[in-house]
Amino acid sequence: VQLQASGGGLVQAGDSLRLSCAASGPTFRRLVMGWFRQGPGKEREFVSCSDRIGGSTYYADSVEGRFTISRDNAKNTVYLQMNSMKAEDTAVYYCGAGTYLSTLKQQYSHWGHGTQVTVSS
Repeated sequence: VQLQASGGGLVQAGDSLRLSCAASGPTFRRLVMGWFRQGPGKEREFVSCSDRIGGSTYYADSVEGRFTISRDNAKNTVYLQMNSMKAEDTAVYYCGAGTYLSTLKQQYSHWGHGTQVTVSS
């Protein structure tokens, strides 16, 4: 499966942004999906993940209550709605696909190229 993330950009603190990750191939509905991010000089960290139908979702403490993950299996797309954004949300955001729902990046076997999100304070 190939993944393509989009929707990044430059926003101000307090603004909202929605990221999309489109997947190719017929297996999307059998995959769990996750969003991770990598800030300057930092390791890639977990942001959110969703099971195959969006029934179970998890969030990092730093984004809980502000970010929402969702998926549309008919469109082979997973979304990350980001509200009340903060400067510390600045990072390259990556979507990953895997078999087992996990907060660990090692559990995701497929990755997109990432999309830059910059939040000015």
